[in-house]
Amino acid sequence: MNHPILYSFRRCPYAMRARLAISAADQKVELREIILRNKPEHMVEISPKATVPVLLLPTGEVIDESLDIALWALRINDPQNLLTPPTVSTEEMFAFISQNDGPFKHHLDRTKYASRYPEENADVNRAAASQFLQQLNVKLNSEVYLFGNRPCLADITIAPFVRQFANIDRTWFDNQPWPDLLRWLNQFLESELFLTVMEKHKPWQPGDTPLYFPLAKAKTDQ
Repeated sequence: MNHPILYSFRRCPYAMRARLAISAADQKVELREIILRNKPEHMVEISPKATVPVLLLPTGEVIDESLDIALWALRINDPQNLLTPPTVSTEEMFAFISQNDGPFKHHLDRTKYASRYPEENADVNRAAASQFLQQLNVKLNSEVYLFGNRPCLADITIAPFVRQFANIDRTWFDNQPWPDLLRWLNQFLESELFLTVMEKHKPWQPGDTPLYFPLAKAKTDQ
């Protein structure tokens, strides 16, 4: 095992977050795309909670939280200074990410998967999630990115979840009074970094030839 192994699922925003950071840090990993209804035995063995992403390091250490994987990658190499937001402290940036991962994700799930929560009101949850999106829009009124004139970790860790919320009903989302949020999201969706990490790959099976990620890095190394 010469490179870390990353178990991932293309559309999962948590896995997306991990791939974005790994690509931004230019860290070569073996990418194993999974099918959620047929999770590889090895992934479940090393991470019994059985959710993506899961990163197995050559040392045997397992990192199975998306933000921890992002930090692992960027602490090795951070050419864009994503860990250093231009206008706020690192602590403030992580506090804002926590709002995304906590309350916003809670309401996002109850909006997107309303049938799983019959006791909840989807419209109430959509309105609650929208309050966080309005906060993002205000931040983006005077800045290109969430905390200044260049992206930071908050941008690449929050954007996948905003994308997921937007895709619940894109027509409704696009008609809301948050033009700066729309600009920021569309800029993210059109970025080379996002397009690179969203390339489609066939699901991994034992015995497959390793698929290295990011692809451009793998080509130069082989």
